[in-house]
This record gives sequence, C-alpha cells and structure tokens, in this order.
Amino acid sequence: MGQSYGTYFQRNDQNASADQEEHLVIRITQLLENSRHHYLPGECCIYKVPYHLHKLNEEAYTPQVISIGPFHHGKKKFQILEKYKVRYLDDFMRRAETNLENLVRIVKGSEAAIHQCYAETIELDSDEFVTMILLDAAFIIEYFLRDMFPMQWTDEDRTVIKPWITARMQLDFLLLENQLPFFILNDLYQLVLVTHSLYRPFTEVASRYFGFLNTQNKSSDSYEFNGIIHFVDLIRIFYLPPPGTLSERRSDSKVEKIYCATQLAEAGLTFKKSESQCYLDLKYHEGGVLKIPCFTIDNTTQIFARNLMALEQCHYPTQAYVTDYFLLLDFLIDTGKDVALLAEKNILVNGMGDDNATFINNLGTNVQYSSMNPEYCRLCRDIVEFHDSNWNRWKAILKRDHFSTPWRVVATIAAILLLAFTLTQAVCSIISVLPSKRRNL
Repeated sequence: MGQSYGTYFQRNDQNASADQEEHLVIRITQLLENSRHHYLPGECCIYKVPYHLHKLNEEAYTPQVISIGPFHHGKKKFQILEKYKVRYLDDFMRRAETNLENLVRIVKGSEAAIHQCYAETIELDSDEFVTMILLDAAFIIEYFLRDMFPMQWTDEDRTVIKPWITARMQLDFLLLENQLPFFILNDLYQLVLVTHSLYRPFTEVASRYFGFLNTQNKSSDSYEFNGIIHFVDLIRIFYLPPPGTLSERRSDSKVEKIYCATQLAEAGLTFKKSESQCYLDLKYHEGGVLKIPCFTIDNTTQIFARNLMALEQCHYPTQAYVTDYFLLLDFLIDTGKDVALLAEKNILVNGMGDDNATFINNLGTNVQYSSMNPEYCRLCRDIVEFHDSNWNRWKAILKRDHFSTPWRVVATIAAILLLAFTLTQAVCSIISVLPSKRRNL
C-alpha cells in the first residue's frame, strides 16, 4: 500500500514537472515569435534615445508641449493639446470630406506596419494605439496646413496654441522619441490632396514647415526625399550634401589626432568662410586653407544636433555624416579662444556666448565611433600634416612676428635695410684694409 502511494505521488510530481516544462516552452516560443515579428529588418526607425546619450541632456530629447507617438503618450503635462487634438480631428474630417470609419480603416490597415517602426514594446492595446495614431496624425496635418494658410487660424487656435507653444512645438516635432512614421501621415493626407488643387504633396508641406532648416533650398521633388521615414530623417536630408559627395565609414578611416583651431592657426593654417550652403561641405585647399560653411550656434542647435546624432547612432551607423561633422567641430573647438577665432572669420555665429565651446565639446561625449567617412578622414590627415611641417610653422612665426601689421612690415624692412647697410659698411671696411696689409707685407 505504501509503495502504491509513493508511486502515485511520484507520478504526480512527474506530471507537474512536465506541465511546468511545457508551460515554459510555450512562453519561450511566444518570446521567439514576438522577436521575429518585432525586429523585421529595415522597418524599425523610431527609437528611444540610448541611455548613455539621454542622461547627458534629457531636455534635448524630451517633448515639452506635445506628445506624438507612444513613447511620451499619456503624460499629464500634455493634456491641454491632447484635448485639442480631438478638435483638429473633426476639422480634418471636414477638410478631407471623409468620415471617422474611413480614417479608422486606414490606420487599422497599417497598424502592424506602424508598430514595426517603433523599437520599443508599446504598452497600448489595439484600440488605444489606433486612436493615438489617428489623433496625432490628424493634428499634425491640420496644424501644418494652418501654418501654410494662416487665414485658416481661428480665434480658438490663437487662444489655445499661444506663440510660445507654437515655437516650442516646432522643436518637439523634431525629437527622435516624438515621431510618427511618415508613411501614415502621407496616407491620411492623400484624402486631403484629392479634394482641391490648392493642396500640395505632404512632403512639400512638411518641407515648407521646417524650411528654416533647409539651408540648401532642396526641392521636395528630388529623389533624395523618397523614402523619408519621419521628420528627424527629413531634417537629416536637409543637412546632407548631394548624394555621392561623402562615402560610408570604413574601418581604415580612422582619425588618430587633430589639432584645435588656435593651434592650427599658429602653425599658419588659414580659416575661411565657405560660400557653400551645406554645413557638411568642409574643404581643405593646398597651401593651408580650410574652408568651412557658416554655422549658427544657439539654444535650439543643441536639440537638432543631438537628435540627428541619436538617429544616426541608431539607424545610420555607417552613414553618420552629421555625427562626423559635429565630431570634427569638436576636434577644432576646445576653448573659447577657438570659438572666437572661428567667429572672427565669420564661420561661427555665436548665439550662446562663452557656452559655445562647452556645447560643442559635450556633443561628442558618449558618441560611439571608431572611424569617420573617408573624406573627413583625409581632410584631418591633411591639416595635421600641415601643422606638423616645420617649414609651415617657421613661415607662420615669421609672418606673425614681423609682417602681421603695416607698422611691423615697415619696421622689419627698416631693420633689414639697416642690417644690409651695416654689413655693406663692414665688408667695405674689410676690403679697404686688405690692400694696405698686403703692401706692408
């Protein structure tokens, strides 16, 4: 009898163990399936900023007045505009001459694709997620169109969306963690586009809204704008030089050392403002001339720069051209003296006072890179070779100490003439003495 009880309990233990193993296998299988589904290559494009970057300046990555997408959704400080998004959805339906059922159908049909764009797990059920995407997208489209056609602003708009909110909202739209996939905005905007010839394609609408950053005046019709993934990506396109100008990073394109601007200037290198409208278009010319396009540094620059660099760290690791540009500035600028030198040459427009050097230096902190694009790498090598040349340094010292001002030029020429006159007199005296000595001999 005791043996039968023992066998019974043993079987129960074995069954329980088997059930636990089966349950564990099911859980791990689900994790594997979710992983395969969630990380399909080429689809993920909206990221949470890595902690090692985020901790350096949280405000530069965090929306202040409006939440777009799931990462900052539901926070209390965004409640005012969250309520106003509903109003804009109603206005959007009237503008697009459509109904809510049709809009929900469009977003619902792209729900899986939208999910794939976000690098993090989203803690919203399907209905909450679709509602959020629809409200955010409708608000952006309506707001951009009101910006394009100011006569469409209402008194209620002006009451709720005050000037300071307008200014900050433009920055919030450019945060990596505060994005919608561009394709869903474009899909919903098509409903508006077909209603009237007045409306332009959404790429053009967005480019006009962020036009203050489009210093190269790139046309939204250009093939460069095909495949925009979100607004931060759009700004990156504004910054980039023409396709083919810069190459992808290579493991052998490493920058071992480079000198700061004042050190290079002391060695005779000349800094000149480039007429190029592309910030990234730095060029070294034979004879020691470095041409750099004019760049304004102010409080908003940090937001653009940090979010563009975060996007490249996450999405474009081998094409991190904007990151390379700011790293190169970091190399050139160590102190306020470097800032002053570049400002004197009209290369930097200083909007932050003495904080400029600190701002530039902090941009490169914790940025992961082992190489630069080959073009920048070659530029760095050229200016280092120029600096290390003794002949160039001697010329620079001569120019600085003896030919830097008209008075020094005059004084130097006078000294040379005096020296020449003195030497001539000495030689003449020696020559006049020699014949008499010979006669005496």
